[in-house]
Amino acid sequence: MSPGRPAAGGQDDGSAQDGPSPLRSGGTVVRSKSGHGLKPRRPKRASSPLWSKLVLAFGAMVALIGFGGVAVAKSFMGDLTSAIETGSVDESGTGPAPVAAGNALKGAINILLLGLDTRTGWAEDVSRADTIIILHIPASHDQAYLISIPRDAEVPIPSWEKSGFPGEPYDKINAAYFYGSQRKQGWQGGAGLMLKTVQNLTGIQFNGVVVIDFNGFKNVIAAMGGVHLCVEQDTWSSHYVKNDAGNPEYYNYKGDHKLSNSWIHKKGCRDMAPWEALDYSRQRYGLPNSDYDRQRHQQQLLKSMAKKAASAGVISNPSKLSALVKAAGASLKMDTRGVPLDDFIFTLKSLAGSDLTALKTNAGTYAHSEVGSGEGITAGTKEMFAAAQNDSLGEFISDNPQYLILDKTAG
Repeated sequence: MSPGRPAAGGQDDGSAQDGPSPLRSGGTVVRSKSGHGLKPRRPKRASSPLWSKLVLAFGAMVALIGFGGVAVAKSFMGDLTSAIETGSVDESGTGPAPVAAGNALKGAINILLLGLDTRTGWAEDVSRADTIIILHIPASHDQAYLISIPRDAEVPIPSWEKSGFPGEPYDKINAAYFYGSQRKQGWQGGAGLMLKTVQNLTGIQFNGVVVIDFNGFKNVIAAMGGVHLCVEQDTWSSHYVKNDAGNPEYYNYKGDHKLSNSWIHKKGCRDMAPWEALDYSRQRYGLPNSDYDRQRHQQQLLKSMAKKAASAGVISNPSKLSALVKAAGASLKMDTRGVPLDDFIFTLKSLAGSDLTALKTNAGTYAHSEVGSGEGITAGTKEMFAAAQNDSLGEFISDNPQYLILDKTAG
């Protein structure tokens, strides 16, 4: 494991810009001791939470195409596809052979979703993919499963010749994006090495890769009018405090302990403002299962986003729908593995927010790595990956219900 890898564990990821007083300072980049290029040293500049780009942009991208059988007008599809940046993440740079247009994808579909830890002022090649989700759609195309891979999972990271990365026998998986993006390879190199790493880890072959950043994305959830979520227990925020007027104020102190004036997300169900929904779903400190609770809340927010986007109040409002589509598209970069973008997106139109099933890696319990300081991947999780590859996740969950996240908190 490289001593010079990006410092991926032990502190929270990203920070919201919704708050009124973000901390500001410049970032630095230093030479890695292992000689594998540069490693990022986190600047203190605040940014949108990395996972929110995934939740909102992907939720809008899929839901707005027509959850529940509601078709979106071609003009909206044109707005979306023209805004999305596409490219090949193939190691050779050429990608798969193009597929004829006008045909929906057949069979099971696996999509790798990556949310970047991107900060204002950072160069293009210092980001990491701290949110890694496998979206599995069975051949029936009437269901979808979400599997989050722990960002601190210790896994082999293969070589990536174009970025000059020789490979690591074990490293935290979120570093793969960083290593692949070196030598001006950008998002395509980063996503390419992450794809190769996840494929080697899981055995899953992917039909597409979606990379989310926060540019142009901040107002998407606001345009939706917020979302409905349920807080399971009083949860203190590591990013907001209660100011003298009793209102939430952004204060990213990067601490793992509660302050006397930390903002408390009170237990109960409610319609949440954008900042509240995003912040609650980012929290891990003080929760019984830490990162696993955060993964679960992020997946629940994605489901709530999908349901809200599919509601009549959004679908039937042309101006709101157009704004959402354009904002989502501006935040997306995609490799559809040779499938025309329109066909790729329209294949997902039959999904519904209620059909998103969230699954736990490691059955929701931290598993210590046998090779380093990060997290391991259990034998049961490897079986779940194999079930996704074989399109038998339904049977796996029936036999292993401990991997299912029971949705009792999303409205």
